[in-house]
Amino acid sequence: MPKQLQKTIEELYPLSAEDILNQDGLEAFYMLKKLLNTGEARAAEYRDGEWHVNEWVKKGILIGFRVGKLSDMSIDGRFRFFDKDTMPLKSFIQRDNIRVVPGGTTIRDGAFVASQTIIMPPAYINIGAYVDSGTLIDSHALVGSCAQLGKNIHLSAAAQIGGVLEPVGAMPVIIEDEVMIGGNCGIYEGTVVKRRAVIAAGVVLTGGTPVYDLVRNTVYRREKNRPLTIPENAVVIAGSRPITSTVFAQEEGLHAYAPLIIKYRDEKTDASTALEDALR
Repeated sequence: MPKQLQKTIEELYPLSAEDILNQDGLEAFYMLKKLLNTGEARAAEYRDGEWHVNEWVKKGILIGFRVGKLSDMSIDGRFRFFDKDTMPLKSFIQRDNIRVVPGGTTIRDGAFVASQTIIMPPAYINIGAYVDSGTLIDSHALVGSCAQLGKNIHLSAAAQIGGVLEPVGAMPVIIEDEVMIGGNCGIYEGTVVKRRAVIAAGVVLTGGTPVYDLVRNTVYRREKNRPLTIPENAVVIAGSRPITSTVFAQEEGLHAYAPLIIKYRDEKTDASTALEDALR
């Protein structure tokens, strides 16, 4: 079915909202959402040793926005909400074994959230996101559209995982298994964080941010066809480097923000980032 669905979505994507509806395109979008909810369809997949974008999935999500009509989704007369009628909230039952702690969390339909995930309030998970088992999403954290999160990740308070829905060919943010992301971090523009990395509090990673590896004496950057990639087990902190391009910058002692890899995980790091099984 996904191959036929992919073909249908590719054919519908260039059309106007009116033409999509005339060709029963809404049915294709709802079929895609069903597969996103179960994790059978993903905005990006790991194949042949690297991550690949599934453009057709992102196109299908954009079709849902295109044909949706603004609808009243208010809880009652005091809590008023208005959104596209194609983008309701995700439904859970207790048997799903997902802890959604009371207090303002929102998860859009079309996001996959695995069993044994913990979501503290308030948090937001957008359509197309994939959150694997054992991951903890802390208060005020965001998992943006199409972001892919692996198993046993700790996404600390106020951390932001950016959404990358457009352009359709752009890699979404990828966070692999057992990554620790500190509070107030921001990871955007298709950055890939490999398994067991540690991103210290306050670090911001974007496609335009060079990351300086003090252990391996190298610099990681986004290349033309490859996203910024943080190596496996890397420990990244917020740092700075002096600006020497102008006399003014030198006279004023100005520095530019520069994330630094100061070490790779060891026993001491593992102890300080260990997840507490009792929470799960």
